[in-house]
Amino acid sequence: MQTASNSLRRARPLLGTFVEVAVAGAPHGVMNAAVEAGFEAIARAHNLLSFHAAASDVSRLNAEAWARPVTVHPWTFELLEGAIDLHRRSAGIFDNAVAPILQQLELLPRTRDDASNAVVPATTAAIERLPGRRIRFKHPGTRIDPGGIAKGFAVDRAIDALQERGILSALVNAGGDIAVLGPDAHTIDVRDPRDPRRLLCRLPLRNEALASSGSRFDPFQSSEIIGSSVIDPRSGKPVTAIRGATVRASSCMLADALTKAVMTAGTGAGRLLDHYRAGALLVAANGTVQLTPDLQAAVCLAA
Repeated sequence: MQTASNSLRRARPLLGTFVEVAVAGAPHGVMNAAVEAGFEAIARAHNLLSFHAAASDVSRLNAEAWARPVTVHPWTFELLEGAIDLHRRSAGIFDNAVAPILQQLELLPRTRDDASNAVVPATTAAIERLPGRRIRFKHPGTRIDPGGIAKGFAVDRAIDALQERGILSALVNAGGDIAVLGPDAHTIDVRDPRDPRRLLCRLPLRNEALASSGSRFDPFQSSEIIGSSVIDPRSGKPVTAIRGATVRASSCMLADALTKAVMTAGTGAGRLLDHYRAGALLVAANGTVQLTPDLQAAVCLAA
């Protein structure tokens, strides 16, 4: 990231985590304005895509789209297009419409606008795209939660904002969803999903992105696993066979979403990763660590 005098690094609480934006290689005034624009892009994405914010596009869709088409922001429409493509190509393993299941498991709050308290089949296929950036849900009770893809999408929008302001070298890190802009390699530490105190590997990134998903831990016992927030939409139950997954991809949205698909499908996600030209590292519940061929040369596993 070049010398400190030719770089700028800031961090703010956003997206339920700390977001770091680091830039280099431009005049200080340009870098400062670009960093502010990056944070603004992330905040805008959050305001549009939050499941919890009453005025977000997601909340409006969940409340109204089963009854009538809802016009959404271009970013929301773009994210849903990506989610629909991932759902189709993954044969339903990645599903953006698992909100009812997450509510049933008390991983998301119920709302007064829920059409039903019953769990409906998770189906992104129920999302219909209409002209004029309008979205309609084909079935009552369909509710979306873009939490499996939105953080990566927000990171990508921050990278876009930096590029639009002339930045050629940057890193955006939103709680482990990371995108790197520029040809210079940034070495990223990947924590062991079995014990976040341990380093599992270091991975270089150049003009690409990285995301990880894994088990949840007891905050008072950092090595005690209390479950997974990644849900298999086919069974409606938390994933247990894979303890954690890290994916490197061309965009952070893809990396973020593919970690959930890899967690669910395990080694069966190979063709999906190949389609998106992505690489993955998996840690199975039995402790086995597996890497796709493109990462075997790039990753150095810690002792």
